[in-house]
Amino acid sequence: MQDKFIGFIIMLVALATVLLIGALKKRSEWLLTFLLRSVTGTVLIYFSNLLIASTNMGFEIGINPLTVLTTGILGFPGVLLLYGINLVKIL
Repeated sequence: MQDKFIGFIIMLVALATVLLIGALKKRSEWLLTFLLRSVTGTVLIYFSNLLIASTNMGFEIGINPLTVLTTGILGFPGVLLLYGINLVKIL
């Protein structure tokens, strides 16, 4: 009886290890995607602000943790959302 119990425990540990490895892989993939979107969105906002400043339109977006978080979660639509909110605020 005790041999079956030890075998069952070994199988549970192996299953938990496989599930943990799968979860960590998926989590690191999500984190990498988030970081890539954040950096790309911030660079896009920076260059868009340069373009807007050269035309003297005056509705640049500030680069702060909230805008980086927004672009990290939403990507390019997040950048458009930030400029849309700022444009509506000016009107």
